[in-house]
Amino acid sequence: MSVNEKVAIIGLGNIGKALASNLLKSNTSYIVADRNEEEAKNLAALLGSSVEANSVALAVKAADVLILAVPFQAISGFLKDNATYLENKIIVDPSNAIAPDGNGGFKKIIGEDESAGEINAGSLPKGAKLVKAFGTLLAGTLQSASFQTPEKAVEFYASDDESIDSIVEQLIMNNGFDPVRIGGLNQSARIEVFGDLHEAGGLGKTVTLSEAKSKL
Repeated sequence: MSVNEKVAIIGLGNIGKALASNLLKSNTSYIVADRNEEEAKNLAALLGSSVEANSVALAVKAADVLILAVPFQAISGFLKDNATYLENKIIVDPSNAIAPDGNGGFKKIIGEDESAGEINAGSLPKGAKLVKAFGTLLAGTLQSASFQTPEKAVEFYASDDESIDSIVEQLIMNNGFDPVRIGGLNQSARIEVFGDLHEAGGLGKTVTLSEAKSKL
């Protein structure tokens, strides 16, 4: 990414913390923010001077690329509440529309043929662009598989706007993965939980670039 693109990770649960740790390895400067501002400050202090802690409101205003590492149920409201400051920004959506099924597993909380990516895109403010990424792998794998050798693991992504692909792909590479675009947001169900390109779906594991090409 160019020096003009500021990245913010909003939400510091397992996914947010994994991405923050990954970006640190690539010497990327970025913002971390959480509803619990103390959590963000503590994480920034732990990670070092290249990480800036901010309130969610200030992070939204300052960043050009926002990774919304928050639950699916919170994203629509977040987009609407911050619409004024999200115009023309890139929204990265790792969410999965799932909940515990009561039997120790998980179930989809949207229609079988629906995707979190398409639903969240319906709440986008004017000019904002949504990318489905970083939800293909489980949080533990997202951290443990980053920068793996000799071949990097793949992070799939979906976007309706190819003009932002170079920015998205650089962000994925800065997290230690090889980026692979699967198409538009109408394909995003494939990289959400239970999809054929998800670790907890048809793939069942991470894949390398050569393996990924045979799956598309």
